[in-house]
Amino acid sequence: MPHSTSAPRLGDLERVVMEHLWEAASSGGADFKGATVRQVHDRFEGEREIASHNKLLGSFELTVLDRLSKKSLVTRERDGRAWRYLPADTREALTAQTMRRTMTDMDLTDRRAALLHFLDGATTDEIADLKAALAEIEGRAA
Repeated sequence: MPHSTSAPRLGDLERVVMEHLWEAASSGGADFKGATVRQVHDRFEGEREIASHNKLLGSFELTVLDRLSKKSLVTRERDGRAWRYLPADTREALTAQTMRRTMTDMDLTDRRAALLHFLDGATTDEIADLKAALAEIEGRAA
């Protein structure tokens, strides 16, 4: 996958909907064909976190899913009269794009210093994950 620095930012409600789509995709495996607006609506119906933002939940989900589509975070396919929405990429890929964008947007003159500041607060487990990821990347290059 090509590296992109143009990962769109997610609002709080967009993140909630994306988390639902990512969970549905991971639990549904190859059988997951996406979620309709109705299915997303049914998933969040009655949840205070969502309901407090909009009383017309059906139009709310449609608006959020439409925004996610315009940001290229979801793809959509026609299913009769409805659209089915699927995550365009994984949670991990979006996180990597966001991290890369942050480093680019900051126009850092010393990326190494920024990375050192970031890693100063890392846990032992996070450092181990980083070392393992670097070893994997180095293994690919060999």
